[in-house]
Amino acid sequence: MLKKAIHTIVFIMLVQIISAQNVTKQPNIVLILADDLGWADLQCYGSTFYETPNLDKLASMGIRFNNAYASCPVCSPTRASILTGKYPIKTGVTDWIQGRQYNGKAAVYEKLVTQPFNYFLQPEEETIAEAAMKNNYKTFIAGKWHLGEEEKNWPESNGFQINKGGFSKGAPAGFKNDTTGAFFTPYNNPRLTDGAKGEYLTDRLTNECISFMEENKNQPFLLFYSLYAVHNPLQAPVDLIKKYQAKKLALNIPDSLRFRKNEPWMKFEKGWKQRVVQDNAVYAAMIENMDNNIGRILKKIETLGLDSNTIIVFTSDNGGLSTAEGSPTSNGLLKAGKGWLYEGGIRVPFIIKWTDKIKAGKVSEIPISSVDIFPTLYQAMCKKELINKAVDGEDIVRLIANEKKNMGRTLFWHYPHYSNQGGKPGAAIIANGLKLILNYEDKSIELYNLKNDVEERNNVAAVNKNIVAKYQLVLENWLRDNKAKFPIPNPDYNPNFKMDTAIMDK
Repeated sequence: MLKKAIHTIVFIMLVQIISAQNVTKQPNIVLILADDLGWADLQCYGSTFYETPNLDKLASMGIRFNNAYASCPVCSPTRASILTGKYPIKTGVTDWIQGRQYNGKAAVYEKLVTQPFNYFLQPEEETIAEAAMKNNYKTFIAGKWHLGEEEKNWPESNGFQINKGGFSKGAPAGFKNDTTGAFFTPYNNPRLTDGAKGEYLTDRLTNECISFMEENKNQPFLLFYSLYAVHNPLQAPVDLIKKYQAKKLALNIPDSLRFRKNEPWMKFEKGWKQRVVQDNAVYAAMIENMDNNIGRILKKIETLGLDSNTIIVFTSDNGGLSTAEGSPTSNGLLKAGKGWLYEGGIRVPFIIKWTDKIKAGKVSEIPISSVDIFPTLYQAMCKKELINKAVDGEDIVRLIANEKKNMGRTLFWHYPHYSNQGGKPGAAIIANGLKLILNYEDKSIELYNLKNDVEERNNVAAVNKNIVAKYQLVLENWLRDNKAKFPIPNPDYNPNFKMDTAIMDK
């Protein structure tokens, strides 16, 4: 009897130990979000000027998506989508905060005026950080927030227990010159103390991420590295800039071939021009510095013995900045860039490494979106299916498990704003490799077959009227069902506008 009792006690203890081990087996999550990084800005996506060995290695250890999209062509809406799994049309954050027409006024060449939208992530929205906290995760953000002007709407009120650097601004503040302020300390950031002279922001935020992982290696954690890089202002360590200046000189590309300057949409603002060559030395230096720091994070995960139980997600919040504000990058074959509903504005790099679930070295053509991040991570943390019909995204692991079925997946966009980069208000739908864009100014339709025209050169709407009617109906029903807000006519619109006589409201 005594022996039997001892066996029973031992069995119970083993069950308890196994149960405890299962609890600790909750995967750690490292979500890395670059700012304004274009689809063609990584070597593994085709860049021959920028150098990204660590991100290329990450792609080789996980899965790289060729048809990944941001839910909006500008930052704040995409960031809200990542946190909630909802399209911007549902969160109400449909433009960067506070937006181009924040004062209710439009430029005289803009036919429409934007209606007010949400200037912060609403308190009732459940974020991935709040879901993580409910499942006993330690939550942390380093870097950009840009989802609320007031302190009460910053990360600490949205599930992040530790916040290093996230506040109202959408870019590093306090710029003074190329080596002081903004990306170089002093940061003028209420959530980040200044560093030693010469300290670089991306390096510092990586240090904060590493410290967090070291302190929390024995419990499940959610680390959101929300990079300020590679957003303007363009600043980088001098040694890296010199490296790429030499590389640029070796290419010997004349300025006449570097930019496209004479397209009709460019006539409204002097700073609008489209870069078609990647050779900006400072931007390239920022990318290499970012990649080096991501390499430090990957190495620390490995050193801490967390490699096999950590999900790593890397993506960008919108397409590369190629048509304004210095136009620092080119999106390769893709049309336009940040601020546009063309592929250059919404198609982004997207990599996931998950040792237990995803085969290394895979490249997928499944269309995925930033709205898919929330349900994917929720499923991983909670070990149960997400039951929330308001969430638009899907679990990426399930999508790739049935790749053939999901190749024709439908994705939506509603961007009722003018962007600072020349983009105009509109909506879009992608399904079965076809993309329809509805322009709000004149209700015109564009249709592109992305399978053989990723450059969006050939608008085939006129010769595919049945397809246009079908896709337009689906898109308009989606807009109606989600109570889309549309811009209204601009009473000050001047069809005879000329740039040299205009007074712009900025």
